[in-house]
Amino acid sequence: MTSPTNNLCSASDCALIVIDIQPTLTAAMVENEAEQMINNSCALIQAAHTLNIPIFVTEQYPQGLGETDSSIIEALSDSVHRFSKTGFSCCAAEGFNSALSQSGKKQLVLVGQEAHVCVLQTALELQSENYSVYVAEDSTCSRKQEHRFFALERMRQAGITITNYESVIFEWIRDASHPDFKTLSKLIQ
Repeated sequence: MTSPTNNLCSASDCALIVIDIQPTLTAAMVENEAEQMINNSCALIQAAHTLNIPIFVTEQYPQGLGETDSSIIEALSDSVHRFSKTGFSCCAAEGFNSALSQSGKKQLVLVGQEAHVCVLQTALELQSENYSVYVAEDSTCSRKQEHRFFALERMRQAGITITNYESVIFEWIRDASHPDFKTLSKLIQ
């Protein structure tokens, strides 16, 4: 795990996990928060593509809840790892744990919904597997604001790093002299 004194995300050791951003679920979220979650998640996806950071996408029971939101699909490339699941943690998706392990990445940035169910369970389970887990709080949502708030508090108390999409992008590039700085700084709204 990353030490508390060096808790910056590193593009070379990071993967992005996009959790259950599906239209049927999104429709039940607080509207402006759902829109923010999608926009900020898309920015992280675009940054991850630019920096060759692997992306893992899960869908909760897609037969009933539909596939990933079209905005997210458009931002993704064909090379992402996609998993359907019925368990709430991403770790319950068949093949997810082995694909993540094969990536060799030890830092995981989580985005998606719902913060107090699938994001929370995934974060806690991945942390127990000795991954350094970062949750981009402005790229998550829940149907009720207080559920999201207390989920983020619970994760923070468990030692999971609560961050935001801008911090993650700037930690990935670390310096304004980075060759992708101009491109990626345009993703900040």
